[in-house]
Amino acid sequence: MKSLKVIFFGTPEFAKTSLEAIHQSHHEVVGVVTVADKASGRGQKIHESPVKTFAVENNLAVFQPEKLRSPEFLERIKNLNADVFVVVAFRMMPKILFEMPEMGTFNLHASLLPDYRGAAPINYAVINGEAKTGATTFFINEKIDEGNILLQEEIEISPNENAGMLHDRLMEMGAKLVVKTLDGLAEKTIQEKPQPNVEHPKNAFKIFKEDTRIEWNNDSETVHNFIRGMSPYPCAFSTLKIGDEEKSLKIYQGKFEISTHDKKPGSLEIDKNHFKIFTKNGIYFPEEIQLEGKKRMNVKDFLNGFQHFDTISR
Repeated sequence: MKSLKVIFFGTPEFAKTSLEAIHQSHHEVVGVVTVADKASGRGQKIHESPVKTFAVENNLAVFQPEKLRSPEFLERIKNLNADVFVVVAFRMMPKILFEMPEMGTFNLHASLLPDYRGAAPINYAVINGEAKTGATTFFINEKIDEGNILLQEEIEISPNENAGMLHDRLMEMGAKLVVKTLDGLAEKTIQEKPQPNVEHPKNAFKIFKEDTRIEWNNDSETVHNFIRGMSPYPCAFSTLKIGDEEKSLKIYQGKFEISTHDKKPGSLEIDKNHFKIFTKNGIYFPEEIQLEGKKRMNVKDFLNGFQHFDTISR
């Protein structure tokens, strides 16, 4: 089977797994492009991306350009004479860059395109209660996540799976799909096809802090799906009133029931072993939570220390 020369573009752990799969295949990684190292935390310690860490450990050439249009960067990339560029969880690329390789540039996206274009496809698939999702490889063009499809694979979502669990399964499946796509391009066995023309595709916009607040006026299943779709990151939250104080309460995990009641959505019932929050049509039972200023813990440990609450805000 023909071996392709690949330049890989990516940043987080999700991308690193694909880079590792390519490196372990018969294809050759001739360069790796990732973000610049960043200072973070209290001590402003310098952190490098998972993709860079892997590249350095495996003696792969690493590029960390501030600007993708930089003439110097473009010249260095061109001189590597790659057959194809592979992009996984990276920023938008200019046309002058993604059109450079002879075989084009393809991207791995964690959804069944055209649904869930955007920054948070895994989160929104869970939030919307989907029974399945998948991964897609497609050629990049000037529109976000709208290029011609190369390969797609489906994966089922279990009713209590959270976004983090699904992320890890898609990460492994997606890495295999990337290598399968490279193999298909090398052997010319893949027929690219335009994305289906869907009038109202489901979107996966970037999630901001204000998007993570739980709306207890929703039904129990919607609340449950929202919480697991935000877990473990960025994590759904509500505001807990303790006496005169209001504190943020993150909820990572729980279960729900549908039942008739006359309680206001967001109101609480608490005893020694149970933490109930009423929804529009039932009850949500938090199981793993984190109160502002405290560590993440199970609800029983939480209730041992805090037993006087008023209500959930909103």
